[in-house]
Amino acid sequence: MHFSLSDLVCDIAQNACEAGSSHVLIRIGEDDSRYEFSVEDDGKGMTADELKRAVDPFVTDGIKHPGRKVGLGLPFLIQMAEQAGGGWDIRSEKDRGTTVSAWFACDHPDLPPEGDVPALFRSVLMFGGPSEVEIRRFRRKAGKPSLDYELRRSELVDALGPLDEAGSLILLGEYLRSLEED
Repeated sequence: MHFSLSDLVCDIAQNACEAGSSHVLIRIGEDDSRYEFSVEDDGKGMTADELKRAVDPFVTDGIKHPGRKVGLGLPFLIQMAEQAGGGWDIRSEKDRGTTVSAWFACDHPDLPPEGDVPALFRSVLMFGGPSEVEIRRFRRKAGKPSLDYELRRSELVDALGPLDEAGSLILLGEYLRSLEED
């Protein structure tokens, strides 16, 4: 089960990175009324029938996780979004990519906690697969400092070095935390 919104985004982003994508774009935004995110990839995409199966919790293709009889990533997302007064949308085209979007009412009692956004971004930037991961983040919420920034894995690698080295990961973590600080 996912415990935070960051967990949901991480799960969807991992699927995008594993979909044969060359580019993954993650958007996370919030204001006083709504928390929203989308994950867009240019990977293998899905047909209408594959998409229908992807949102069914009792169906899995058995390829990504052999032996599993259920696939719960998208069904959990759908359940959590609807339970928290929000909604979801999935658009996909075979061999062109997929966009998964979800939004949540910020004043709803079932809104999950946001989670650790810097850790989410660091994890996503380390996922294998796409040659580029792009992140766009904004926050315009009363009582919190406004945020508006963009990140590209290629630019971070140019500045920090390979993201599989300890020193680079420490610097990346510090940088991501500084972007989110009050």
